[in-house]
Amino acid sequence: MRRFFKWFINLFLNRRNWVRQITVASIASATAWVIGDALVFEGGVVAAIMCALSVRISLYKSIREGLGLIVGTSIGAGVALLTVYYFSFGVVAIGLTVLLCLVVVRGLRLGEVAAVNVPVTALIVIGPGVSGSTAEHRLASTLIGAAVGIIFSYFSHPSTPAGRTVNQISRLGSRGAELISEMAEGIAAGLTQKQAGNWLAKARLLVEEIPNLRSQAIEAKRYARWSPLAEVDEAESLYIQGVAIEHMMVQIRSMARTLFDSTLDKSRKDVVDRQIAYALSATSSAITEKLELLESENRNSQIDNIARDLRLAADNLTEELISQADNLPRTQFVRCIALVSQMKIIANSLDESSPALYSVSTPGEPSSAQVMGVSPVKQTTQIWQSVKNAVRAFFRR
Repeated sequence: MRRFFKWFINLFLNRRNWVRQITVASIASATAWVIGDALVFEGGVVAAIMCALSVRISLYKSIREGLGLIVGTSIGAGVALLTVYYFSFGVVAIGLTVLLCLVVVRGLRLGEVAAVNVPVTALIVIGPGVSGSTAEHRLASTLIGAAVGIIFSYFSHPSTPAGRTVNQISRLGSRGAELISEMAEGIAAGLTQKQAGNWLAKARLLVEEIPNLRSQAIEAKRYARWSPLAEVDEAESLYIQGVAIEHMMVQIRSMARTLFDSTLDKSRKDVVDRQIAYALSATSSAITEKLELLESENRNSQIDNIARDLRLAADNLTEELISQADNLPRTQFVRCIALVSQMKIIANSLDESSPALYSVSTPGEPSSAQVMGVSPVKQTTQIWQSVKNAVRAFFRR
């Protein structure tokens, strides 16, 4: 029985962030119900539903989604009320409401989440028994629920956006360093195709984590622009470090692919395996040391030394490969040189000296992690500007 209780408690202790998020969402929904019921006649349930839909794990995403929900629902509910007025509440009204809401979501580029939330909210607003006052009450409850969700989202996570970015960089970088270390040990013990296949599969999973990291880094950067609690320089630096980690993960996948391809080469020789294992071990150690120095005061100079040592290890491997060039098949020699090139790119990412980190524009937030394509404030400004231009053009005729 004691082991059962220990196992049960550890289920929650090992998922502290998840427990915090669901607790905050529950308290937020309950608070929205109390406020909605107190300010709007029978508005508690609608406010609680809207709060549950808009509360997110970060303030930045909750604000964007909450504003998008308000804008989209206001337009969708307005059109829906007209539909109910002309067709009464029934099959036609429901179908047209969902159709028009999805058109509004697409036109305003509110994102995939809003594609569900806006039609649901509009249907709640025009639900059975709707009248002018009832619709107004439900729309007001919607605004209250979204506002409460935005406020409580600040408490959904124990750390700041910058802190979450550091955590993701450390977690992804550590997994990459562990994978390279595993490659080094495998090559030293004797490379097999099955091993190399497992490494390649793990490397692909690492690359799939890049959109989440980029989304978090962008959130930290945008949050720092308007919040007095965050430093813009720190957020910009973390964003560059996120891009550097992205480049490292891509190179790690290329290393794994190169090693897998080498197992298919029947003419491959193992005379340089020991040197390759040593170079990969040095790469793993360099990434680990960089992650440990993320918050160090003397970080810059030490990172320069780490990158320099990794370049030296790459140069040593190059010299060894050249000395063994006559004993290696050409295809194997080319693959080994590719490993050297990938080590150099990782070194340039470690000390952030590569122009690719600064001179090349990095794509914005991936669509898979995006809350909304464009901020509703910017959208409203653009729409208002278009209306003013149309009015001016009309009166000039």
